[in-house]
Parts: sequence; structure tokens; C-alpha cells
Amino acid sequence: MSTTLHSENKLFVAIELSNTKWRLAFSTSAGGTTRQRVIAARSRTGFLAEIHLAKSKLDLPDSALTVCCYEAGRDGFWIQRWLTREGFECLMLDPASIEVNRKKRRAKTDRLDAESLVRLLKRYIHGDEDLFSVVRIPSPEQEDQMRLARELERLKKERSSHTNRIKSLLILHGLYINGSLSALRKQIDTLRLWNGEPLPEGLKHEILRELDRYDQIVSHIHLLEKRKSSELKHPHTNAQKQTRDLLHLRGVGEVSAWSLSHEFFGWREFKNRKEVASLAGLTPTPYDSGDSCVEQGISKAGNRRVRRIMIELAWSWLRFQPNSELSKWFEKRFGHGSKRMRRIGIVALARKLLVALWRYVEFSEIPAGAVVV
Repeated sequence: MSTTLHSENKLFVAIELSNTKWRLAFSTSAGGTTRQRVIAARSRTGFLAEIHLAKSKLDLPDSALTVCCYEAGRDGFWIQRWLTREGFECLMLDPASIEVNRKKRRAKTDRLDAESLVRLLKRYIHGDEDLFSVVRIPSPEQEDQMRLARELERLKKERSSHTNRIKSLLILHGLYINGSLSALRKQIDTLRLWNGEPLPEGLKHEILRELDRYDQIVSHIHLLEKRKSSELKHPHTNAQKQTRDLLHLRGVGEVSAWSLSHEFFGWREFKNRKEVASLAGLTPTPYDSGDSCVEQGISKAGNRRVRRIMIELAWSWLRFQPNSELSKWFEKRFGHGSKRMRRIGIVALARKLLVALWRYVEFSEIPAGAVVV
């Protein structure tokens, strides 16, 4: 937390975001009634005007420090960057980390949420730092480096969607094609239904339109894959260099290496292994109270992309790195267990492997027994 937050006069501002309007809740260190105002969403001039008016209404000088907060969501990081540029302190909060009492029924409105958020902000600034987690903000360049892998992931899902749609349309009429769709456009006039009749015109044109969209997506995927390969040949960012390092480990593929370095290792700063596992949502959540001792599974509170990749990579690690210490640990602990126990064990292996990969890219510590190519 910045040392400037401990100055005397402070204006606290909680921003409740929505697509059409922003609700602002104002309070001061002295307490008193919370002031609330509503402005048009993304109105920067309106926000600054309300800040100036609030200081006047709450008897604060224009030089008073302004501390803002809002919950992470659809609007992303631009609000925090803009407010920081304007000279304000701004905290972007992880919504999942804000404790909510779910045992009692409570009203939920933007007004109540904004008032509750500004109270939490005041308590946090005054020393109660366990109330919520503050999101670390990447630089615009670091955020932009994530776009390629995320777009590729989305395009591949769209490609699968069009493939499944075309095959479903054909199966609906008693036809099935095995393999890729590259040759279907040339064959479509020769296809025959179950009764030997040609495809109906409406069905044929729908399939052709689906093929047009499929071909366009495939061309975009090839373009992005070519760009990624070019960047890997001539790495110039920290994340790209880490990708090259990860690819030297047998069993780590290009997709996993690229996503881990750009989403996780390339721009974050970890103090210890617990932070690494926690940010991926791979930490256990035990319930140990009185005579009850139950493991509730992993937290799933971190980066879902990294968590999914690590589960897949853990299975790959067992196959390609069987002599590593991690693989031996898994086989000794879960190798002779049931399928359910192996699925539980693979999560534990994913957590240990993620920590090992972090030490590898950060401190050049090769995982014990691992093969480097």
C-alpha cells in the first residue's frame, strides 16, 4: 500500500459499475453520512466534477487525497490507469475475495453495494488489509501480449463449433464425413441423402455458408500461428524468452508454454510458492472444525486458463517425464489407486509442477530428474 494513503485528509470513493451508469459513494476519514451520486457510465468529466463537488460538500480541501476502488469485471484495467494518471489512488478489487454473509437474507441494490464498498475501503486503508484482495495491474504492453493466445483460444472454439454444426446437419440427413472439411466444398454437389437424392438446396447453401465462416476462421488461426512462431524465433520480451525456456522441457508444448509465460510468469511477481499456487486456484480448502475434517477441493479462485493448462500439462508430464521426481511422487502416492484417486492426485501434481516451472523460469532451477532437450 502506498505511504501517501496515511495522510490526514482523505476522500474515499467507491464506484459501482454498470453498462449504462456508475454509482459513486463518497465518505471521509471523519465518517458521517455517505454521499452518493449517479453519473453516466464512462463519463470521465462527470466523475471529476463529482469529485470536486464532493470535496466541497464534505468540507475537504482540493488537495485532499482521493482514494478510489471498484470491483474487477468487464471494464478491465483502464479505469485504474486513468484514475492513477489523474493523481488519485485507485484499488481494483477481486470480487470473489469480498466476504459476504450468506446466512441471512439481505437486500441487494447498487446503493447498498456502493455504501458497503466504501465502508470496506475505509477499513482497509486504516489497517484492516484482510478484507479483500487487490488485483495487480499489468502494463498496457503486458496486457496486449495476452491477446494473441486468448484470440487463438477463442478462434479454435469457433472452428470446433462450425465443424460440429456442419457434421450435425449432414448426420441429420443420414450422411457422415470423416476427417477435415477441406474437401467438402468440392464434394457437396455429389453428396446423396440416405435415399439417393441430392442435398436440398436450403441445406446445401447453409452448409456452404458455414464453410465460408469456417475457412475464414482457419485463415485467421494460420495467421496468428505464423505470428507466434515468428516471435518465438526472435524473442524480445520477458514472456517470449520464458516461453523459449519452457519449451526446452520435454512434455511442455508450445500452447502451454506460451500461455503460462504470457498469462502467469511473464509479468507477475511472486514471493513464494504459496502465492504461485493460490493465483492459479490450485490451493486446497480444508474444513477442519471440531470433530469434522473434510477436504473441500481446490479453491478455483485464480486464473482459470492457467488452472486448465496445468491439469492437462500434469498428465503430459507423467507421460514424457516418467523419471522425474514429481512423476515418481505421483506414482508412489496415487499410481495404484482408483481412477478417482488419480484424478485427485493429478491436481496435487499440477500444483507442484506449477511451482517447479516457476522456479525454473525465475531461478533457472531445473525440476529434479526432468529431461531438458
